[in-house]
Amino acid sequence: MRSPGNGRPLTPAGPATLTDGERLWPVVGGIPYLRAGRDELVGFACRALERGDERAALVELLRDQDDWAPDPPPGRAAVEALVDGEPGLREAMDGLGFGPVGDYFTYRLSDPTYLAGLALIQAHWNAPQSSFELACGIGHYSRDLSRRGVATAGGDVVFAKLWLARRYVAPATRFVCFDAAYPFPVASASADLALCQDAFYFLPEKAHVAEELLRVSEGGTVAIGHAHNAAAENHSSGAPLTVEGYAALLPDPLLYDDAELTQAFVSGEPLVPRPAGELGGSEAVCLVSGAHGSADGPDLTLPPPGTPLLPNPLYEVSGEDPVAMRLEWPSPRYEDEYAPRSGYLPEGLEVSRAVLDRAARGAVGADPEVDRLARVRVLLDLPGRAR
Repeated sequence: MRSPGNGRPLTPAGPATLTDGERLWPVVGGIPYLRAGRDELVGFACRALERGDERAALVELLRDQDDWAPDPPPGRAAVEALVDGEPGLREAMDGLGFGPVGDYFTYRLSDPTYLAGLALIQAHWNAPQSSFELACGIGHYSRDLSRRGVATAGGDVVFAKLWLARRYVAPATRFVCFDAAYPFPVASASADLALCQDAFYFLPEKAHVAEELLRVSEGGTVAIGHAHNAAAENHSSGAPLTVEGYAALLPDPLLYDDAELTQAFVSGEPLVPRPAGELGGSEAVCLVSGAHGSADGPDLTLPPPGTPLLPNPLYEVSGEDPVAMRLEWPSPRYEDEYAPRSGYLPEGLEVSRAVLDRAARGAVGADPEVDRLARVRVLLDLPGRAR
């Protein structure tokens, strides 16, 4: 890795700090914190680490937010209680003040934008040995890829998200906290697959970000998913480009309508790339550049065989046998954004107790009914508790 301060290689300066020859950078919970413009926080964390107080450094890094966060950071006492306890993932997100973002991550595995990203990756599977995801959040895609034998890495500007990812979602992934507006600290040609899913439209300096993704994946594939279209109406649209604007950032990209990718994921239909001129009305688009051919790869519509599955937490579950399941959206805001494209989720259904028991024992990949419910995201392989 390289320093965001002077661009020099980072080398260990101790068990929990890195140096670029001019200054120290903290490494907490195995995650380097390399955010530029956070001199006071970096200094505090390094001093705490030098005196052996990793807890103090962790608490302050967990309170750090991105520059456009709408709410104040969580209180120090609340974060200390979270660090000292054994909360579940949702409880931890609430304690860190994630707000509506907590809903986004809690139900991420079944939302239509996530399925579109998986469809894009599968259609252009290049048998990656390594991957890097920018704006990786709490690591859902890293989890899916690492369980298929990919050496995964991810970066995000919010340290708390990466800490949650390591603790609950993708413990095998290497994470680094940095700001995408600066040169990425990741080595050139270090990933066969570079991703940015459901975040690229938010980022400033998009040309720089695209260049860095291409550098990191030199000779491999770049996949950008769910990029909001400036010519269409969007929820929380960020700072989007037109379809033509996105296409100009990558060499010879293939373009897709995001909603069509979701449909293809559920139906098994082949993906159809489209010219930019046909996507002017698309709410969001996906792009892939590099290795356009697809190698035989894993079926990303299902978890790996033997994975225990539980009911999607979007469902209210009642009854003994059969079990009644009723779709309950967590908030009007979430429903307004995701329900129109989530037609694969039945409003209500009954499932036999035997099917749920087989799913919980890991029958996916060997039971047609379990597989059917898993493909439409009624059953999910939910992240576990703290490690």
